[in-house]
Formats: sequence, C-alpha cells, structure tokens
Amino acid sequence: MYAWGGDQVDQAVAGCVAALRPAVDRDWRAVNAAGLEWSVHQTAVHVADDLIAYAANLAGRAQDAYVPFELTLDEGTDNAGLLHVIETTGALLAAAVRTAPREVRAFHPYPFRSANREGFAAMGIAEVLAHTHDIAGGLGLEYEPPSELPEFVLTRIFPHVQPGPDHWRTFLWATGRGELPGRARLTEWRWNNNLALPADRLTLQGITPAAARDLVAGGDGGFEWIEGGPFEGTREASGFMLKAYEGGVHRPEFGVFALVRREDGRAIGGMGFHGVPDEEGRVEIGYDLAEPARGNGYATEALRALADWALARDDVHVLFAAIDHENAASQRVVARAGFTRATVEEEKSHGELETDLRLYVLKD
Repeated sequence: MYAWGGDQVDQAVAGCVAALRPAVDRDWRAVNAAGLEWSVHQTAVHVADDLIAYAANLAGRAQDAYVPFELTLDEGTDNAGLLHVIETTGALLAAAVRTAPREVRAFHPYPFRSANREGFAAMGIAEVLAHTHDIAGGLGLEYEPPSELPEFVLTRIFPHVQPGPDHWRTFLWATGRGELPGRARLTEWRWNNNLALPADRLTLQGITPAAARDLVAGGDGGFEWIEGGPFEGTREASGFMLKAYEGGVHRPEFGVFALVRREDGRAIGGMGFHGVPDEEGRVEIGYDLAEPARGNGYATEALRALADWALARDDVHVLFAAIDHENAASQRVVARAGFTRATVEEEKSHGELETDLRLYVLKD
C-alpha cells in the first residue's frame, strides 16, 4: 500500500527520542549541535517547533502563512520533558497526516507555497532526521535511522537529488551534512514539494519519484483513479521520469502531472513534459486520459493550464506536441489549446519524427 507518512513520522520521532534519551542528564545548553550555531537545547526545541507548525498548517488548512503561534516551553522544563514535547508534537503531525483528506494542500513557503499531507510528513521527518544527527553529533552519541526513512524523504521532497545506494548518506549530502563520492559538498540546499497547478475543473498534481515508482510497478501512485485509469501512457511517462530521477537529470517542474478532478478528487489522466527545455527554450509535451474521461474537454483545459504556466517562464519559448496523424480527437485538443501545425522548418529543427506523427507547436 502506498505510504502517506503518518507511520513514518512516528518511526522517525521514536528513533530520535531513543537516540537522545541516554544523554538527558547532560547540559544541553552548554554544547552546540554538530555543524550548527544553535545549542543542543535550541536545536531540540526547533524540532518540536517544526513538528507542531507543520501539524497546525495541515490541520488548520493554512493557505497564506503559518498559523500564528509559537511553541514555548514551561519554565524549568528539563531535557526529559523536552523529549516528551518532541514525542507529542510528532504524534500531532502524524495524526494530522493520517486524517487530512488526500487533496488538501496547506501553506509552506517553498518552493511553490503549498504541500499536501505527504509533503508535510516528509518535511517533518527530514527535520527530525537531520537535527537528531546534529544533536547526536554534539553530544557524542551514535545515530543512524532505518534506511526507509531517508528514502521516504528523498523520493518525496528531494526529486532533484540523484539517489544513491545508501539513502542515509545521500540524505546527509542533500542537506549539506556529508560527503558523497563524485559530488561536491553542498553549502546551500532546499527541499522541493511537488507542484500543483489549478485549472477550472482540475488540479494538475506533480508526480513525485515515489509516486512514479509505484505507478511503474502497477500501483495507483497515491491517487484515486476513475475506472480505466491510469492509462498506459501515464505509466510509461512515469517510467521515463523515474529514469531521469535515477540518472540525476530530473527537474520536477518538467516532470509528469496527474490530472485530478476537483469535484471528486479522482485522477483521470496524466500530462507532462518529455524532458527539460533545450538551449533554445523548446520542450515537448504529452498527455493521455482514461477512456471514461474523454470527450469532456478535460485534456484541453489541462493543456491550456500547463502551457500557460510553462510559457510564462523565462526558460520556455516553444511547446511541441507530437500526435498520430489518425488521432483526430487529440489534434482537436491541441488546436483548441492554441497549438498550430508545425512548419517544415520547425519539424526539421525538432529532429527525426516518426512517419505516422504530426508535430504541433505553441509559442510564447
């Protein structure tokens, strides 16, 4: 079953508390966490603060800013009490993740100003793993989480990071905390929640590497599909995206999107890019719909939304769509979205094209 993260939040917090409990009699204010200017005590409070802030935003459906409150410990709270606070705030985040509806998105400032329940779980786990590592380092304690936890984080909110054979070491590198052979050490880093683009009746939801892997394996990718979905093109596109991710060349904003109906939260198809824009700002786009969703204008609506978003960027100037010359329905879709038949020169610039395909183009 596809994991949304509630159990993983619980597991990460339990591992944090178990690792730090042997040092509760130490002075956590007198020593800094490894690699940070914060004391161990400040870092532990920061973990709890992030967990409750994420729980509050998700549960409270915050849309424009964090819920306006701040975590404050009672005077005299000792280290054991602080660990209890971490346990409690972690439980609240896990509960928020488990109870939030699938389609809920709430405020987080970067990179696209929102996250779903899976994203909030991954961010909470990332904070716990990274800062437990920092605290343990400052206190001279051993700590390494089960590999499935950093893997959960990497495949949800680090889609731009090429995976490695050791998920924990890759996570430490991705958060500026370690070395990886063949990769320069990071001095700046940021995670990347999936992009969601609104259309009139649909939301285009960016497919994460975790979702793509599940789709390729025959799963639902965490989406509730209408009958007949996902169609084979969405699974195939997810496979190409997964290869790009594993090769370290995936840019999530130019990946694959699930088309989700607003009225019932059910996915009806997929749409996305065949890669990143080339040096001239050209990028190819493709799509498919489950058969019961066809003939309702959904593909045109989604294509317009994705094209508008892409062409508003500085790095995209031309969109291409290659369509079978016998597929009149798809030709009507691109025409309604503003695409026109490519010229001979444009087809030549696109490269070799299969004989049964026709190229359509939309420019900024």
